[in-house]
Amino acid sequence: MTTTLSIGTLSLILFCIVAETGRELCFKLGAEGTLFQALARPVVWLGILFWAVELLAWTRVLEKVALSVAFPLMALSYAAIAAASALVFKEMINPRHALGIGLVTIGVVCVGATGL
Repeated sequence: MTTTLSIGTLSLILFCIVAETGRELCFKLGAEGTLFQALARPVVWLGILFWAVELLAWTRVLEKVALSVAFPLMALSYAAIAAASALVFKEMINPRHALGIGLVTIGVVCVGATGL
């Protein structure tokens, strides 16, 4: 295990971020009614599929990279999910929210730079 990120490992982490974003969008789309009604929606099962694929990819990442480097990089999912929710669901991002997303992103860049 290493703290160094290869292009392949960084790509796998980015895939995990995209899969997590897709999962959350699917769950939001399917989140109406009771749990049983939600489970009857194909979009929820697509979200579960995203989760399962991400689990496999994330396990592979953790085989190669120290958790102290890999996990903070996953915080980019906060920014990705916020941006996706603004695009897909027209959710508003106020200036304070945008500042918080920016600070998280700066923190991720700092942590990611230690792994390069």
